[in-house]
Amino acid sequence: MTTMQNPTKIRNIYMGLVIMIGLSALDQSIVATALPRIVSELGGMAHLSWVVTAYVLASTATMPLYGKLSDQYGRKPLLYAAIILFLTGSALCGLAQSMTQLIVFRAIQGLGAGGFLPLAQIVIGDLIPPAERGKRQGSIAAVYAATSVIGPVLGGLMTDWLSWHSIFYINLPIGAVAVYVIGKYMHDDKPHHAHKIDYLGSVLLTGAVTSALLVLALGGTEWRWDGNQVKELGALALVLAIALLFHVRRVPEPVLPPDLFDNRVFNVASVVLALTFVGMMGSSVFFPLLFQMVMGVSPANSGLLTMPMMVGLVLSSTLNGRVLLKSSGRYKPAQILGLSLATLSFATLSWGIAHAAGFGLLEPAIFVLGAGLGLVMPNMTMAVQNALPAMRRGVGTAMLGFFRSLGGLIGVTGSGAILAMQLHGQAANPDLYRHALAIIFSAGTVLVGLGLLMLFWLPELPLAHHTNAKQ
Repeated sequence: MTTMQNPTKIRNIYMGLVIMIGLSALDQSIVATALPRIVSELGGMAHLSWVVTAYVLASTATMPLYGKLSDQYGRKPLLYAAIILFLTGSALCGLAQSMTQLIVFRAIQGLGAGGFLPLAQIVIGDLIPPAERGKRQGSIAAVYAATSVIGPVLGGLMTDWLSWHSIFYINLPIGAVAVYVIGKYMHDDKPHHAHKIDYLGSVLLTGAVTSALLVLALGGTEWRWDGNQVKELGALALVLAIALLFHVRRVPEPVLPPDLFDNRVFNVASVVLALTFVGMMGSSVFFPLLFQMVMGVSPANSGLLTMPMMVGLVLSSTLNGRVLLKSSGRYKPAQILGLSLATLSFATLSWGIAHAAGFGLLEPAIFVLGAGLGLVMPNMTMAVQNALPAMRRGVGTAMLGFFRSLGGLIGVTGSGAILAMQLHGQAANPDLYRHALAIIFSAGTVLVGLGLLMLFWLPELPLAHHTNAKQ
């Protein structure tokens, strides 16, 4: 894709991408609110977690494929495919008559949603030079913050006034707007490579990732860690991963290029983001449990108490972009500051929970956590895209998103295991929950701190003032 000189076209394409990202974020927050009503009508309480798990597994497993295929076939066809697949799954979810159907259709939704964030970041990387890209990140963060607040409220209203089916149908007009904007303003980009698909590599990669994700998502909950399902799927993931390593060195254009891992910026960035999200997701997902079970706050108010994190993230992302744009374009100092703040906030939260601190300590720490993360995530994507050639930008961006999502899933699973171990065989009470959550946030402090240490090995390359993209 070539650099477009028309600012209006770039702005319109960017808005189409923001709508697409918001579509996915809104869907997840709305569905979570409607789950109790869905179960009451469809039954299948035992399979409730699969409504969320099927979506997450499908979206995470397909991220690397979207990046690679966009390098081969161009960005626009893959954007169309992702949105249409997501909307097809949405329509089918609205028509579901059983829990099994809903789970299958949610997986179809996830197959499309897996392309949203990586493709959006890839296209932004094609259109906007790294030196000017930072100011665009605040809008994406603002979309996530807005949907985290609007989604549950909107989902509750639509479920009460209409039905739970409507929460899926609302995706259709929003997605249609995104398709229209992208189709009208985005040029037909030329692929960077010949049209060759590594079918065997795609099967091996998807199989290995899906098997590993199933173990992480269900191990310790629906499956025992020492059960046959975990052992068999773990062995399958290992075998497929080994087969993939041999395969990618034998074909001319593999689905996962080995030379991608020769790039030090990409390697360090992947490890830092994975560690950061292991700690962040593993801890922050338990904020509602902290507020409701330990501090006695109502479910509605507990959601409001997590808002400072999103506010901090939006403010720091916006400020970071404007500062980078006006300065020399150095991204590493902001990341070091961000992870330092995140580590400090985790440590403060851990101490505060353990010592029964009030909201006067916890809420500022939650704000600082969001502010720190807002300095890390956008800059890391920018650093990787700046370090990779155009022919590897798609798969590199997608793989970075994959490692981030994988880290988040590991964090949630690991923290859930810690909580289960602490509560095992004991009568649950606020003090017990407090002790378990303090341990979880202590683990988050260590993991984010390790990410901070790894960050010092990140090379800092000058940000390019052009996109280095072909069209």
